[in-house]
Amino acid sequence: MDTLWPWLAVVGLGALHGLNPASGWMLAAAWGLRAHDPMQALRALWPIAAGHTASIALVGIAVVLGLALDRVVLQAAAATLFAIAVLVHLWGRTPLAARAPAGHAGLALWSFFASTAHGAGLMLVPALLPLCMQDAPAGLAGASPLLLALAAIAVHTAAMLAVTGLMATGVCRGLDAAVRRYRRVLGC
Repeated sequence: MDTLWPWLAVVGLGALHGLNPASGWMLAAAWGLRAHDPMQALRALWPIAAGHTASIALVGIAVVLGLALDRVVLQAAAATLFAIAVLVHLWGRTPLAARAPAGHAGLALWSFFASTAHGAGLMLVPALLPLCMQDAPAGLAGASPLLLALAAIAVHTAAMLAVTGLMATGVCRGLDAAVRRYRRVLGC
C-alpha cells in the first residue's frame, strides 16, 4: 500500500485541478456553448492539456534534477511571460479584434500561465519526491527518476482532463437543456 499512496495523491490532485474552474473547464464549456456543440468543449481540452503539462513538466524536471524552486520567482516569470504574450497578441490590433475568442494557441498559453501561477507543479512535489527517489518503496524497480516523473505528470494530467471534460460537457449540456426549456416555456 505504501507504493500506491504517491500515485493516488497524483491522481487526486489531478482530479482536484479538474474541478477548479480556473483550470479550464469554464473556457472549454464556453467554447462548446459558443459552437452549440459539447464536442467542441472536448476539443478545447487538448490546448488546456498542453499548457498544463508544460507547466508541471518544468517543475517535475526541476525536482528530478534537484533544482531549488522558488514559487515567487516562478509566478513572476509566468506573469512576465503572460504580459509579453498579451502585448504581442494585441500589437497592431483594433479593440474589436482584441476581443475575438482565443484560438488553440491562446488557450494553451493561458493554461500554461494559469497552471504556473497557481502552482500546479509545486503541488505535485510531495508526491513526486517518493516516486523519483531511487531507493524509495514507491519507485518502480529499474525505472529512472525522470521516467517516473514523466509518468506521474501524465497520470496527473489525465485525471485533470477527465474531470475537466466531465465538467465542461456537463455545463454545456445543462445550459443547453435549460435554454431549450426556457424557449419552450416562452413559446419561442
